[in-house]
Parts: sequence; C-alpha cells; structure tokens
Amino acid sequence: MIRVCIDDDFEAIFQIINDAAEAYRGIIPVDRWHEPYMPREELRAEVSAGVAFLGYEKDGELAGVMGTQNVQDVTLIRHSYVRTAQRGQGIGGELLDQIMDQAAKPVLIGTWADAVWAVRFYENHGFKVVSTQEKETLLRKYWNIPDRQIETSVVLADQRWFAI
Repeated sequence: MIRVCIDDDFEAIFQIINDAAEAYRGIIPVDRWHEPYMPREELRAEVSAGVAFLGYEKDGELAGVMGTQNVQDVTLIRHSYVRTAQRGQGIGGELLDQIMDQAAKPVLIGTWADAVWAVRFYENHGFKVVSTQEKETLLRKYWNIPDRQIETSVVLADQRWFAI
C-alpha cells in the first residue's frame, strides 16, 4: 500500500534512508559520505524545507520512501530509497509511478553520477539525463547542494521538461 508519510513515520524514514544508502558507500566520493549518510537533523531540515514523503507499506511497516519537493516551476524527486532487504520487488517503481501520476509540473531527479543502478532505474521509467551544462544550471537553480556534489551528480528529467 502506498500512502502519505506522517510525522510518526520520521524514524522509519530515517532508518530506510540510511539502510538503503549503504549501496552508495564506496560509489560516491569519500568526501561526500558521512555517518550516518543522512543525519536526523538533515532529514528534519529537508522536511521543513517542503520535502513530502510517500511510503510503501508492506506487512505493516514502511519498506520504501520517495520524497517530492515543489520548487518554483518543477517537482523534484528527493530521497528515493527502498530497504536493502526489499529491493528488486518493484517498490521504487510503484512509488515513482504514483508520484508521476500526481505530478502537475515537470519532474527532475538528481542523483550521483556513479550510481549507475539509480540512473538506469530512472531511465527505465522514461527519464533522460540532461547535458552537463544544463545539469549545472538546474542543480544551482532548484537544489541547495555544495559544488562538489554538483560536480559528481547527474540530473534526469521527465518528458514534460523536454517539452518546454
């Protein structure tokens, strides 16, 4: 079942993000990795900045989460994670499909360039990687991330973005 996450889900969201982020250990630059990958304070700040999470509930617990954030004229997909033990079951795809069904604006996704499985996942769902020049412009316009993260990331966009 997919549902909107509530305040009581905060700890489960925190656990899912940090469990699933283990896949990025050794993939993303060492200077961008920290323990935990996303501290509680950072997650609270993201929620306060407007990131809203959908959760995939299975057997009474959240198995995956995907956040969205409306920024100016786009919707960003933020913090998309599925528990390690439950990957490969279509959970991420179902969350993404629900978000795309509800999105009224073009959708952009930023992820680590070397996380080829994440890039492939979004490409398999119809997203396309934007050019390096456009990536830098988009990351500076819609995200608040350090230059080092901009250097090592990609942005993917849905068809609505390319139709503008």
